[in-house]
This record gives sequence, C-alpha cells and structure tokens, in this order.
Amino acid sequence: MPISAKIEALNHIRQALHEVSPFEDPIDCVLWVQADQVRGNDYNPNKVAPPEMRLLKRSVREDGYTQPIVAHQERDGYVVIDGFHRRRVGAEYKPVRNRLHGCLPVTLVKSGGIKQRMAATIRHNRARGVHGVVPMIDVVATLVREGWSDADICAELGMSADEVLRFKQHKGLPELFGDADFSLAWE
Repeated sequence: MPISAKIEALNHIRQALHEVSPFEDPIDCVLWVQADQVRGNDYNPNKVAPPEMRLLKRSVREDGYTQPIVAHQERDGYVVIDGFHRRRVGAEYKPVRNRLHGCLPVTLVKSGGIKQRMAATIRHNRARGVHGVVPMIDVVATLVREGWSDADICAELGMSADEVLRFKQHKGLPELFGDADFSLAWE
C-alpha cells in the first residue's frame, strides 16, 4: 500500500474516532497534512531569532513534533494559526520533511473570519510570552480599522488598555482614536 494511502486511511480513522469522542477540543484529532497544503499567515508578529530557529530544528529532529500545528481549513488548504515556525521546520528542513513523508501534524480550529484568526494567533503567542512589538502594532491597527473597540482588543488579545493606547500612539494614525474620549482642557 502506498504511503499516501496509509496517511489517508490514518486520517480517516482519526476523524471517525473524533466524531464519537467525548472530547471536542482540536487536539483530539491531529491529522497528517502535506506540507505544501499548509501556509503561514501574513500577520503573525512572532519572530524567531536564528539561534532559536536552529534550536527548534534540532528539537524537532531529535524529539519529533510534540505539538501539532494549529490551523484553519480553507478551500485551498490550511492557514497557520499557531506553529508558523514549526511549519517551516517540517516544510523546509529536509531531514524532518523526509522523515515525515512531506507531511505536517495539524489540528484544526473552527475560527470565524480574519479578525478571530488574528486574535487566536495573538493569544497563542502571548500565552508563551514572546512576540514582536512592531508587527503587533500593525495587528492592533488592523483590528481597530476592522471595527474592534479598545475593550475588544484588550479582552481578545490579553492586553491592557495602556498597551493598546501606546500601540495606537506609536502607529500615529488619527482614525485609530475614533472611540477615544478627549478632555476639554484646551478650550
């Protein structure tokens, strides 16, 4: 039996088990997906420095994948919610790609539109405590433009009101302050 047929059968069995499982969490059903079907998102503020990327490669090479890539399924494949750098290791690093027959371990989340996916990515990143400030400013600006209030951003991204204000000030765009209350001190 070809490897692709084995992978397809394994995924089918896992999905069938998940349907009758008492657990609804995404981790209950990890699928093996061809790496070329999984793409990174274009808004992730998380960056990994070269030494840490080398360490991640070594970790996956030595220990295997201990966490699946969290993704959202679309018509043309999968978009990463969490695991952008784990995806890169499995897709680009030949020893791992070959060992995994060109596949990646993926678990799916049912997220709504782009705003919910962005929020999910940030929650995953912030829960680990590492993300880039400048790209995070762009995420906040995008969410404000999409109609999110400061309170929504604080609640969904785990930020304080002061952080949101600082990010909006750093971006320097007047439309980001549309919901702000200003004092009459200058009158």
